[in-house]
This record gives sequence, structure tokens and C-alpha cells, in this order.
Amino acid sequence: MKEQQIQQFNHDLLDWFHRKGRRLPWRKTDNPYYIWISEVMLQQTQVNTVIPYYNQFIKKFPTPEALADAPEQEVLKSWEGLGYYSRARNLQKGVREMVATYNSELPKNKSDLLSLTGIGPYTASALMSMAYHEPEPAIDGNLMRVLSRIFLIDDDIAKQKTRKKFEKLASDLIVQTEPASFNQALMDLGAMVCRPKIADCSQCPISSHCRAYEEGVQLEYPVKSGKAKPRMLHYAVLLLLDEQGRFLVEQRPDSGLLAGMWQFPMLSLDEYEDEQQQQAYSRERFQCSVEPPEAAFSYTHHFSHLIWKLTLRIGRTPSQMKLRKRQCWATMNELKRFPFPVSHQKVIRWIEKNRPLHT
Repeated sequence: MKEQQIQQFNHDLLDWFHRKGRRLPWRKTDNPYYIWISEVMLQQTQVNTVIPYYNQFIKKFPTPEALADAPEQEVLKSWEGLGYYSRARNLQKGVREMVATYNSELPKNKSDLLSLTGIGPYTASALMSMAYHEPEPAIDGNLMRVLSRIFLIDDDIAKQKTRKKFEKLASDLIVQTEPASFNQALMDLGAMVCRPKIADCSQCPISSHCRAYEEGVQLEYPVKSGKAKPRMLHYAVLLLLDEQGRFLVEQRPDSGLLAGMWQFPMLSLDEYEDEQQQQAYSRERFQCSVEPPEAAFSYTHHFSHLIWKLTLRIGRTPSQMKLRKRQCWATMNELKRFPFPVSHQKVIRWIEKNRPLHT
């Protein structure tokens, strides 16, 4: 684009944004700490899901010091249901580093931002533009989809060299406008108008600049190589009660998937394929047999790289059973104090509705 075309492009884009853009709580603040929290929560999570969590989180942890000093389990409990829990742990670790190294203030240069745990290139660029109004383009899927259609870019967006191409292109555009509004406008346009499977070109403020629209090939962009299908894993979720009606729960390891979260014990149905093997494991490990409840309950939970197919089974086990280090008994009321992932919150809701074994 020539300079005059860039100016018109930015004018059309930002004029639409100021009239039609989303009114989001983190856009009403200039507090870098709050903006950081919002950016972490928005990673792989829809905006409408994030809003109540964001409002609750900044109320509970209004300052960097409050989050840095909080027990990890309290932070995870506040994140409960939002998913991708490593985000919460990395956010807290990064905030602790900020408090210790930068006197509780978020650094104002990109290299220092990148030194903090949990801040990668995208988040650093987003913070530079939205918290400090520096001309840093925040390259995400929305931006690449919109610009690939505008400029008819055939490069595979899954490749790092293509991302560099978008960074250069967006840098040329953002330098002549208001950085925060530019990045937010492209995000909103990609979420509301220039969507992956539906391009509502009649409502697009920059369709007159769009080469894909001109040629009628909007939905052929962006170009992206295929991703491997997520693996399917089958588990039985074991609802084990003692004589007092307490439930056996356990904490997951401190690293890996859902690290530090709590769950009901799980039995791999892929490892123990037949019923005899499953019951033998249950009797050896939990001193009881397990059976499907009268109100059978099966469900599926999706991660980015895995799919859990979960089936509920219940059983009675003695309270004197030897527990492992990360296991404990919990009453129904006590369950509410533990941070459970969504996949196991569904079990708690099932318990509340069905009250198995007269709990």
C-alpha cells in the first residue's frame, strides 16, 4: 500500500472500531497489570467466557502484590473452569518476578517483558501496544486471517517465516495510527465480521481495500497446513465413598496437563481393556469393585491435543484404606473448596443431582 492508502485503511478501520467495536472491561483501564491478566485469560478462551473471570480475578487480586502473595491453590480456585491452568501458574510466577525485579511495575520495554514467565512474543507485543501505546503489532490468528484476505497472502500461516511476513506488514500499518486501537480493531473485525467460516463482507469497513473480496475468494484464506487430529483416551471416573459418605479425591502432579488441579480418581480403560482387569485393578488399588450408577453418566471433554471419553463408576471403599500422598477424603461441602477442572466439575454437578449411594 502507498502511504495515502495506508492512511485511508487505518481511518476506515478505526472509525468502525470506535463505533462498533466490543466494549470490554480491560479496555477501560490503563493499568498494565490488569491488561496482562486479560491477555493471559484470553489465550485460547472466548471473550464472553473470560469477562466474569477477569472481573472476579482483579477484585480478588487487585494488585501485583496480592497475586504474588496468594497461595497457588487459591489462585487455581479462582481460575477454576477457565481451563489451561498452566496459564494461572505462569501468570502468578511472572507477577512474582515482576514484584521482585521491577518493583511491582510491568517493564516498559519488550526484552524485559519477555524475561518474565508466561510472557511470549504475542503477549509482549499486546502489552507494549495496549498498556504503553507503542507501535507493536500483536500477531494472532485474527490479525493473520484479516490481513491474509486483505493482501491475498498465499503463504502458510502455520510457518514461522509467514508470521515474520505479517509482522513486517502490520508494522508498516500500525506505525501511522493509534497502536492499541489498531490491534483491538483487527481482533474485533476478525471475531465479529471477517470470521473463519463466514466472512460478512457487506458489514466490513475495509472491504474496499480487500483483494480477496474483490476476487470472491475470501473463504480460501488464510492458507494453513493441516493439524494432527487430537488423540482419544478413555477413562472411568471413579466416585468412591467411605462409610461416612466422604469422597476420595486426589491432586494431579505439579507439572503436565491440569497440573495442581484436583480430581476424582481415574482408571484408564485403554490400559485395562476388559472388565476383569478393570475390577482387579480397582480391588487392588481401592479395596472395592466399581459399577456404573443407576443414572448412567458418560461424557466427552476436549483439550487442544487430547479428547477424554469419560464414564462414571461408583463404589464403596473403607475409610481406613491407605491413601497416597496427594489423596484425601472430602465431604460434599468440602469439595467446593478444591479447584477442579471442568471435566470433574461435571461429576460434582451429577452428584448434586443424583446423590449416589444415599450420600
